[in-house]
Amino acid sequence: MTQSQQRLNQFSMQHQKHNIILSDIKKLFRLYNDGMTFVAFDTETTGLHSSTDRILEIGAVKFNKNGELGIYSELINPLIPIPKIASDVNHITDMMVKDKPCIKDILPSFVDFISGTVLIAHNAPFDLYFVNAELERNGFKPMTNDAIDTLTLSRSVYPDFERHKLQYLAERLNINVQDAHRAFDDARVCKEIFIRMVTK
Repeated sequence: MTQSQQRLNQFSMQHQKHNIILSDIKKLFRLYNDGMTFVAFDTETTGLHSSTDRILEIGAVKFNKNGELGIYSELINPLIPIPKIASDVNHITDMMVKDKPCIKDILPSFVDFISGTVLIAHNAPFDLYFVNAELERNGFKPMTNDAIDTLTLSRSVYPDFERHKLQYLAERLNINVQDAHRAFDDARVCKEIFIRMVTK
């Protein structure tokens, strides 16, 4: 087992108490076909450790089988300097977030946006981990939504694919990428990948 897989398993175990990860593709198809509302979301962060790192951006798309129901996109002031290694990936700078709201002011609107939905993210345990850590740190209750991890799901749906990273899947499935490694566009791409998989 690789180090990244071990880290993913750790995230999964830590969040079983809050969010159940759904993985049965037939049950997911039934949920989708029955009109369930989903929110595909993504976070950009200052690093990989929620105890010291912070969320910089949350992007999300709400949808069901009939189409898009709403979007959510917020840049966030992390109140700490953004490391160059993070900016090199997501292209978010200190200047871009200096006048943006802090996470405590963003969380209530995000929780309201996802209320009553099933969450979807690529490497979902990581994003669930960070959002729940921010919720708990700021005195809010953790999310309890069921969730879907498109990274894990893609490995069972597309076992012949060489890789299962978001951008690779987008390329293989002919999904247009507009702004890679920014939260909203990654959430949009994640939504499209989920729909391709669940209706395959």
